[in-house]
Amino acid sequence: MQNRDTIPLSDDEALLTTDFFQEMRRQLLSHGGVPEGTSMEKMLSPFIISPEKRKSMPLIADPSPAVLARLRCFYNAIAVLIEKECGLMARPLLEMNHEGFGTLLIVVGKLVALDRVLRDVHRFGFTDLSRMKHEADQLLAVALQRIGAHGAVAGL
Repeated sequence: MQNRDTIPLSDDEALLTTDFFQEMRRQLLSHGGVPEGTSMEKMLSPFIISPEKRKSMPLIADPSPAVLARLRCFYNAIAVLIEKECGLMARPLLEMNHEGFGTLLIVVGKLVALDRVLRDVHRFGFTDLSRMKHEADQLLAVALQRIGAHGAVAGL
């Protein structure tokens, strides 16, 4: 079995230079316990879970502190991108029970711009970086659409 730190995550360097991955880098350095100077591939490798690895994980388990930190970094990055796009402060709120079930809200003003039901958090991850970016882009689009539709509430 290969060492997780040596697995190449992406051949597309342009993907790693997007605003999302640059914000993920900042989040991981400040909140994710990743030391400065760590390569992007090594920083992001815990987010990549192959289908085989996901199948080998138990269906129910308590999420580790490392998984919860990655979850927070991912949604914090989306909140920062929301702020950049609309100029309003976005606050991620995470409520999680010990079994890995919970709710994630990103609130802008008095508006819930994004809401997610989280299940099986111990299995949080993506098959590759493209899928991770795609998911983040979809969540960002939903949040920005809600903010656009309810700007008065978001501005409170």
